[in-house]
Amino acid sequence: MSSENLVALSQDGMENRHLANFNPDVWGNTFLAPPPELDMDDITQLQYEELKEQVRRMLVPSMDNPSKILDLIDAVQCLGVAYHFEKEIEDALQIIYHHHCNHVQVDDDDDDLYTTAVRFRLLREHGFNVDCETFNKFKDEEGEFKQSLISDVKGMLELYEAAHFLLHGESILEEALSFTKFHLKLAETEVDYPLSTQIANALNRPLRKSLPRLVAKSFISIYEGCGTHDQNLLKFAKLDFKILQHLHKKEIHELTRWWKGLDVSTNFSFARDRLVEGYFWMLGVYFEPRYSIARTFATKLIALLSILDDIYDAYGTYEELEILTKAIHRWDINCIDQLPDYMKLWYREALNVYKDMEDLMSKEGKAYRVQFAIDAMKRQSQAFYEEAKWLHENYIPTVEEYMPIALMSCGYMNLTIASFVGMEDAITKETFIWAFNHPKILRASSAICRLMSDIVSHKFEQERGHVSSAVECYMKQYGASMQAAHDEFLKQVNDAWKDINEGFLKPMAAPASALNRILNLARVMDLYYKREDAYTLAGDSAKTSITALLIDSIPI
Repeated sequence: MSSENLVALSQDGMENRHLANFNPDVWGNTFLAPPPELDMDDITQLQYEELKEQVRRMLVPSMDNPSKILDLIDAVQCLGVAYHFEKEIEDALQIIYHHHCNHVQVDDDDDDLYTTAVRFRLLREHGFNVDCETFNKFKDEEGEFKQSLISDVKGMLELYEAAHFLLHGESILEEALSFTKFHLKLAETEVDYPLSTQIANALNRPLRKSLPRLVAKSFISIYEGCGTHDQNLLKFAKLDFKILQHLHKKEIHELTRWWKGLDVSTNFSFARDRLVEGYFWMLGVYFEPRYSIARTFATKLIALLSILDDIYDAYGTYEELEILTKAIHRWDINCIDQLPDYMKLWYREALNVYKDMEDLMSKEGKAYRVQFAIDAMKRQSQAFYEEAKWLHENYIPTVEEYMPIALMSCGYMNLTIASFVGMEDAITKETFIWAFNHPKILRASSAICRLMSDIVSHKFEQERGHVSSAVECYMKQYGASMQAAHDEFLKQVNDAWKDINEGFLKPMAAPASALNRILNLARVMDLYYKREDAYTLAGDSAKTSITALLIDSIPI
């Protein structure tokens, strides 16, 4: 079959189907065999627990040297082990915030760029509303950042990272971003490892937009290359990475068996076969062991959602999609006979996946959570159908018509709700209601998803017949060039990141654990869709990242 629009036979005769020539699955049976048993004896396990307690004791704050505790918290986070010490980190930052805001015991180091930037970043990250005007002391009489800062490369790197926590109207952080980006590009080739690698990583993707597991994988070797690293913390981080990687390998193995059981490559040959990429997506949303059941459910959902997207976009006729949408809204196995054969398997499996999760949640008195997830899927299918209707009628909506539907069809409201289902008790019914009403931070994450996807994938999609993307809508509505549309939507993506930063400031509208799911969903988009549609095309950024976390090991 060619990559041009194809004609497919159905039981009713010849019908035009907007098929796509998607790249095949690149992983084959890589994860089909169960991973070997974890190679950790009783002595190593005991050592791991002892190291954890040593790190916990290290995190007790001392105001005699506040910059030291900031560096430690930063290292613990970048090494990927902060999830063990959430209370200790929160308590330490609370004390640092109190001392900083009340100017108690100001240390001599307090005035340097590095410490100021690290403190600002960590406090903002954890919801403390510190004032960006703290960076005014690094400006000269003309209101420009001092030229003397250029030689402080570590300080500039930290200012660059801190500036990504900016809110709307914080022009000093916009200026800091421009200033540091320019000079860090020049400095990257002039400094030694590991600082050169840290700069390269940051310019490619700052910490605010990076997936925590990928940061950990990279930072373990960077931290080891620093002469000042703590041996116990490094050893603990390596062991922890090994334990988590083994858990994640077991999860993807079980999911691969489920996926192969559906025989997706045969039964849904028109769809993207992206189980591994979908698992990595959810691994980006949460990696912690306590979320194993939640992650497995969310992965099954995103895998099924990907097929459903391709049914609506790439295979189903308008008449078939009308029947499917009604069946999803009824959510009843008795509807299955009305569906075409290729839809029956999807529909039955979707009902099974939600029912299995409902059985698990019922044991904890949380069956209501699955009902929210089902309702979110119904909303999603309706949005898919509205877009199919536009395509069927050859209608190009205005941007104002397009975006409310597109923010729903992109799937991030659905995935957010689904990601909450298997989480801890801190996620309450009120949290689900809050998310279901599409609050500002979730709209921002959805906008990042929709716009980044549309920017990199609209050319490929239009070649096969696809509903107009935001790019086509904008170009038609304003008579604008493709580049002008891209520029406008990249600006909106940047504004959405500011909305996300604003959503983390205390008092938070939802538990921090819920907000972090929304943040991490946005981070996955920055990885998968920054320069290409790495999910659809099984691109390099996806393959490299998956290999780093699920195949390559770390020497202990």
